[in-house]
Amino acid sequence: MKRHIRDNYFVVGEGVYHEEPQEGFTCERPSTAAELRKFRFSRMGPTGVAPSAALRRRLGAAMVDVEDQADADLPAGFTYLGQFLDHDLTQDRTARRLGSEVSVDELLQGRSPALDLDSLYGAGPGGSDDVFYADGVRLKTGRTSATPFPDNRTNVDLEGFDLPRTGFGSRASERRKALIPDPRNDENLAVAQVHLAFIRFHNRVVDHLAGVGTPSAVLFAQARDLVVRHYQWMIRTDYLPAIVDPHIVDDVFTNGRRYFEVVQAGGEGGRRRDGYMIRQPGDTPTMPVEFSVAAFRLGHSMIRSAYQWNRVFRSDGSAPATLDQLFRFSGTSGILSPDGDMADPDSGTFERLPTNWIADFRRLFDFGPSGRQNLAVAGDQFNVAKRIDTALVNPLRGLPLGSFGDRTGAPPPDTDEFNLAFRNLTRAQMVRLASGQQMAEVMRDVVTPLTESQILQGDGGVSLGTLSDELRGELVGNTPLWFYVLREAELNNGRLTGVGGRIVAEVFHRAMEGSDTSIVREPSWRPSLGSDGQTFRMADLLLFAADGRADLLNPLGD
Repeated sequence: MKRHIRDNYFVVGEGVYHEEPQEGFTCERPSTAAELRKFRFSRMGPTGVAPSAALRRRLGAAMVDVEDQADADLPAGFTYLGQFLDHDLTQDRTARRLGSEVSVDELLQGRSPALDLDSLYGAGPGGSDDVFYADGVRLKTGRTSATPFPDNRTNVDLEGFDLPRTGFGSRASERRKALIPDPRNDENLAVAQVHLAFIRFHNRVVDHLAGVGTPSAVLFAQARDLVVRHYQWMIRTDYLPAIVDPHIVDDVFTNGRRYFEVVQAGGEGGRRRDGYMIRQPGDTPTMPVEFSVAAFRLGHSMIRSAYQWNRVFRSDGSAPATLDQLFRFSGTSGILSPDGDMADPDSGTFERLPTNWIADFRRLFDFGPSGRQNLAVAGDQFNVAKRIDTALVNPLRGLPLGSFGDRTGAPPPDTDEFNLAFRNLTRAQMVRLASGQQMAEVMRDVVTPLTESQILQGDGGVSLGTLSDELRGELVGNTPLWFYVLREAELNNGRLTGVGGRIVAEVFHRAMEGSDTSIVREPSWRPSLGSDGQTFRMADLLLFAADGRADLLNPLGD
C-alpha cells in the first residue's frame, strides 16, 4: 500500500474495488490467492449511492476554501500521532515475506488491523527485518546533518534525531530511504519525528528492563510487550477521549461494541439476523471501509498550514514551518533539503535531516499534566490542532506529487486530483460507501441524525453558499459519510460524536481486542512507566523516551 493512496480495496464477502481507466470504479471477485494477499476490509453499514461528480468537485473545493479555520483545544501533535496510529492499523506485516513459508493464518492475521506497532517492529529482529535493529534488540536511529543556518548550535551532526536511513545506493533517493518497516511514516516530517520518538521509547524500555535484570534471551519480547501495552493504554485514555466524545469511548470500552464485529458470548461466528457481524475476541479482525475511507480521515481537518516548529522555525525566528516544508523535509514525499525540486527525488543537497529541523516536542504536546511545568513554552509558541470540522487548510488543495506514491510518474491530469478533500470524496465513491443518513439509521438506537439545517449550516465550518440549490438538495439527502462525520464533530465543539464517534471508538476497541498483545483482553493491566500506576499519556511516553531530559525533547534549545 502506498501511504494514503490505495489502488484498490478488498471488502470481505464482496470483492476488490478498483478503478479502470475506461470503465470507472468496478468490483471484481478475487481468486483465493489474490484474496489472501489483500488487506481485509469490511462494512459496518449498507452500500450507498455515489454522490454526483459535480457535488464531489464543488464540495471538495469549498472545504479547502475557508480562510480562517477554528483552533481546537488540543495539542497539534495529536494530528500526527493519529497519522502514526492509522499506519499501524493498516500496516501489512507480511509484505516483506510473501513466500511459501507464510501460512494462510499468517497471511490473514498479517493483513488485518491491529494496534501492536507492526509499523515500528516489522516482523521483529531476525530475517529480512533485522535491518531495522542495531543489535537484535534495540531499533536503529539516524544522525542529522550539520547546517550553518542559523548558528553553531545547528552546525553539528546529532546522533539519534533522524530516522535511520540506508546511506547506500547510486541515487540520492535510495540513500535517503528510511530504514523503517512502513515508509509512509517518512512522508512528512511531523509523523517521521513521532515514529522516531517511538523508536527511542522502545530503546529506553529495553535499557530499563536490562537494568532490572531481564535475561537477554527474552529482552526483546518483554520490551515489545511492555511498549505495546503502554501504547494501547495511551490511545485508550489520552488520544481517543481527546478526539471522540469521552462518553462514547467509555461506553464502548466498558460495555462492548454494538455495531462492528459484535462479540456474542458462547456464540458461533457469522452474521446475526440484523446483519451485524459476530466475532469472537481471538478471531482475525477486519477494517470497515466506513472507518478507513471516512471517519478516521478526521485528522485531515486538524492539520495546520504552519507550525511553531523549534527555536529556528517559529514566528519570532526565521519564520514558522509551513506544511509544504514538513513534506519537503521528509524522505518519502520530500528531499530533506531546502534546495532542489520536490518532483525530482534525487535532487537536493542533504541526504539526512538537517539539524535545524529537529522537532521541539514541547511545542507539539502538553507536558503540564505530567508535572513538568518547566517544559512549557509560551502560549503563542505552542501549537494547537485545528478543530475537527468541515474546513481544511488551503495547502491541502494542492498535495505534493510525492504523496501520490511515485514522483517519477506523470502527475494526475485533473487538477482536482491534487485536492485532498476531493480525493477523499472520490475514494468513498470507489467503495460505494454508505451515506451519513444510512449510517445514522443503522445506529438509530444511540444516534440522533443531523437535520437538514445542521448539514447545510454547521457551526463555523465550510459555507455551502457556492453550491447550487440542486447540489444542496443532493447533499442533505445523500450526505457523503466523511462530510457527515466532520459536521457532527463541528456541532460538538470539535469532538467526534454520533455516527463518527461510534465508528472510531468501536474500531479501535476491536483492533486492540484482536492484537496479539491486548489490554482489552486483559482489563486488569495497568501502566508501570507513568507517574502514578494509572496514567500514561503521550507526553509521558515522550518523557520516558527522553529519560526526562529537556535537552532530548528539545535539543536545539530555546
